[in-house]
Amino acid sequence: MSNAAADEATEIHKNASQDVIAVDSDDNAEGTVNRLDAHTGDGIRHRAFTCLVFNEEGQILLAQRAPNKRLWDTSWDGTVASHPVEGQTQEEATEERLEEELGISPDQYSDLRVTDKFEYKRYYENAGLEWEVCAVLKVTLENTSLDPDEDEIAGMLWADYEHLHDNPEWYRQLRLCPWFEIAMRRDFE
Repeated sequence: MSNAAADEATEIHKNASQDVIAVDSDDNAEGTVNRLDAHTGDGIRHRAFTCLVFNEEGQILLAQRAPNKRLWDTSWDGTVASHPVEGQTQEEATEERLEEELGISPDQYSDLRVTDKFEYKRYYENAGLEWEVCAVLKVTLENTSLDPDEDEIAGMLWADYEHLHDNPEWYRQLRLCPWFEIAMRRDFE
């Protein structure tokens, strides 16, 4: 990407100049690539995560992505999703995003864990794509106090997870993110 293109991309989205970890289909790191390059054109397979946040009653917290998101803006996610940076574990990246996006600190939970991993590739309108090896993490909040960042989260909704899992078609009006739908289908106890 040229410097002019990188500057223009940075103006389009604040994360455009960041790097993500390129991976093979087995999630072995193959170096870093520009985040915008990974999400445009044919895309570049990269490492990602999604974290499913539960309360002690078995409800999942769905978070609506902010309207300023370049991909899947205003779609509903369960609950945060992002990319670890080089040298960061999935758990460390998840802890960081939980705090940044929802104000959830590590003292609110004690069971953050990776439960699954899958590869997927999905295109979004004419804006780009996701091609990720996505780790699924779960956490149960002992304290459900939240302080969402409006630049990240447009809305929140607690939903009965079993009901959502068994009847996803009833939730279609929410426009669920594809990685969340895949994680939910694959990762049910």
